[in-house]
Amino acid sequence: MSEPVREPVSYILPIKSSVPTTSPELREYIAWIAARAEVIVVDGSEPAIFAAHEREWGASVRHVAPAPDLVSPMGKVGGVLTGLRVATHEHVIIADDDVRYDEESLAQTVAALATADVVRPQNYFEPLPWHARWDSGRMLLNRLTGGDWPGTLGVRRSRLQATNGYDGSVMFENLELVRTVLASGGRERVLYGAYVLRRPSTTHHFWSQRVRQAYDEIARPARFIAQLALLPLAIALAITGHWLAIAIGIAATVIAAELGRRRARATRVFPASTPLFAPFWVAERAICSWLALGARILLGGVPYRGTILHSAATPMRVLRQRHAARAEQAVVLPATAAPRRSA
Repeated sequence: MSEPVREPVSYILPIKSSVPTTSPELREYIAWIAARAEVIVVDGSEPAIFAAHEREWGASVRHVAPAPDLVSPMGKVGGVLTGLRVATHEHVIIADDDVRYDEESLAQTVAALATADVVRPQNYFEPLPWHARWDSGRMLLNRLTGGDWPGTLGVRRSRLQATNGYDGSVMFENLELVRTVLASGGRERVLYGAYVLRRPSTTHHFWSQRVRQAYDEIARPARFIAQLALLPLAIALAITGHWLAIAIGIAATVIAAELGRRRARATRVFPASTPLFAPFWVAERAICSWLALGARILLGGVPYRGTILHSAATPMRVLRQRHAARAEQAVVLPATAAPRRSA
């Protein structure tokens, strides 16, 4: 068997667990990716669990705790920024612990970072319990409107470091990262044909995410308003007996999801049945958007791990103003020595 190709990339895996994450499947994947990339596990778990993880993965990865000055309400962000500090490669992949690259998707993501500052591959679920099929409907629809938001991103280390990082107190942290890169003059590329497997969550975790994911869309007001309009429109059509219009809407949703499945040969990873679940996701989002709005009005934000996160993401205009002010300050202030890069 030939030796695996080692890519010039650092793979950052931020985790925080209340029980040791020691599944054989994850252990096997970490060993696989560690043979192909520099792997940095940034572990915010309690000391006993951190020690268990050290025994589990320490031989093949760099296992570190989040830097104290980078701890944030959205713990993943502190983990990512800590990983950037110790990464030794310019090209970086950030991935949740349920993400599983293969040779092809890893090479595609690394190659795209040669011409883009942040890249967004696309996820698909395997295996496919009912809730993963339901969520696959969301993925397929998103592929027609700018691409799905996966549990992994590729980014150039120097670009993100030059922005002084990104806000760790927002709910939609991947959007915040991408917007921060774009506001600083960076370039994004959506990799519609790069498919990265994602292991489905438990059913309980799936239900716990419904309102939080709807809350994310407050960061994109036009989409959020459109999703809010779905429920009153459906109720009005039902009350007035316009059942044909409702049926047409359901059929159009399935067709749109099928078009997303056919884009960039996604048919090879999304079974033919997945577009049929898109109307269920749309109905869920129609309801959960109102629950998210209620949380915003009544609580000022959405509950997350014992706290309330108020902002979904920072508006682009605000990020551009911040970057412009920072760039202007850099011109006015005398030059200083460049920070020393990690070895």
